[in-house]
Amino acid sequence: MEAYLHEHIPLSLAMETRVVEATSAGVTLGAPLEPNVNHRETAFGGSVAALAILAGWSLMHLLLGNEGIPAHTVIQTSEIRYLAPIAAPFEARARPPASAAWQRFLAALKRKGRGRVRLEVEVRSGGTVVATLEGAYVSFGRPHRRA
Repeated sequence: MEAYLHEHIPLSLAMETRVVEATSAGVTLGAPLEPNVNHRETAFGGSVAALAILAGWSLMHLLLGNEGIPAHTVIQTSEIRYLAPIAAPFEARARPPASAAWQRFLAALKRKGRGRVRLEVEVRSGGTVVATLEGAYVSFGRPHRRA
């Protein structure tokens, strides 16, 4: 997954994003402070948001792949809350949505060719939650045609 991100989303390479974990239970991405630092020697807010969005996108990519569904996923909306300055490496963890929400998403994607689901991502540094992101991800595929 890390090679895929670096090849297809060049910002992930510039941020030196690494995949810490990528399973159906969640995706955790990490980034060092140095390429993501701001003028205050803390993490740039845009880098924090980008890592969180990438974690959610990576989870969607993984879960859809596990379902055998070819789809393109984009972030539609996101809201991030910065809770503390980040002065060290940081990680973003995306967890899967509740089962019922995922099933609704899959049904819409199969029926209409488009599905939308909300994901929550937690950003940690040094064991402390430093930011949270809630994002709506939209996936596009091909609707099933009725015979």
